[in-house]
Amino acid sequence: MATSPLTYAEAGVDIEAADRVTENIGRLARRTFDSNVLAGVGSFGATYSLAGQRLRDPVLVSSADGVGTKLKVAFLAGRHDSVGQCLVNHCVNDIAVQGATPLFFLDYFATGRLEPGVAAAVVRGLSDACIQNRISLIGGETAEMPGMYRDGEYDLAGFIVGAAERNGLLLGDGVRAGSSLVGLPSSGLHTNGYSLARKIFFDIAGWTVETRPGRLGCTVGEELLKVHRSYLKALRTLKDSSLLLGAAHITGGGLPGNVPRVLPNGLQAKIWTNRWTAPPVFRLLSEIGSVESEEMYRTFNMGIGLVACVTPGAALAAIRALADVGEKAIDIGVVETGTKGVVLEP
Repeated sequence: MATSPLTYAEAGVDIEAADRVTENIGRLARRTFDSNVLAGVGSFGATYSLAGQRLRDPVLVSSADGVGTKLKVAFLAGRHDSVGQCLVNHCVNDIAVQGATPLFFLDYFATGRLEPGVAAAVVRGLSDACIQNRISLIGGETAEMPGMYRDGEYDLAGFIVGAAERNGLLLGDGVRAGSSLVGLPSSGLHTNGYSLARKIFFDIAGWTVETRPGRLGCTVGEELLKVHRSYLKALRTLKDSSLLLGAAHITGGGLPGNVPRVLPNGLQAKIWTNRWTAPPVFRLLSEIGSVESEEMYRTFNMGIGLVACVTPGAALAAIRALADVGEKAIDIGVVETGTKGVVLEP
């Protein structure tokens, strides 16, 4: 039995620090609000009006995700802004490939001991990405849980909701044999494959986040913390051009694990891997870790972060449309009849 009254702070939870963080989060979140936000941060539940969407037959599209062990690199580097951007962009891509317009975002930030500066950096990254994607950061949860996480570490997850016309959904049912596959470049590893990448660079090579391999042109930390790209503008461009039949966000599982998600049964994707050059980080990972090609393509995006399936013979038209909005796309393959899956041809 305690000899004197205990406080929550003595148990490891600083309510005053949490209040300061919440106040700062509210300020950062309000930067992202649009006229559809009826109640945001601070309410028991955030509310958002769909009236402004002007959809005749609206369908809500949602997704939840995390940043994974990319966070471990952020801890080592002491840099916490990019992981928030990665989280938002990842979630945006996941619903944009289904034809949805992202509306609002909520986050979950959990740590053992709340450090206001770290939390502020993470949420600033979230709000910056929400502004860039024109969505509202309307709520979330900041949890301080002593004993659950190591000092200086945290977990980060997010939840996104978007809307689409029912007849405008991209579910892959329009994909057919002869459809062209157009690839858009990634900005690096994005948010997948970090457990293997960390083992290769930090354990096998013995590098630190400050190591600067000549072939990378930057430090290991800078390379691994590059922001996961948003493909929202590219997808809107293709959808507006009436060329887009389906799209795959290349996340965990790489090209073989994600492209089949938009293929009907009886169709396979043939992808010509000689159409692009994988960025140096992937070649270094393969060489240092002696990772075979098949494993590389199953684990990493290998330089292609999005694959758009467009109408047969429309690859060049799609590439030109994307070039008009500053995107460098590549004709990387074709859809054929066959067992559902991906055939990688060198």
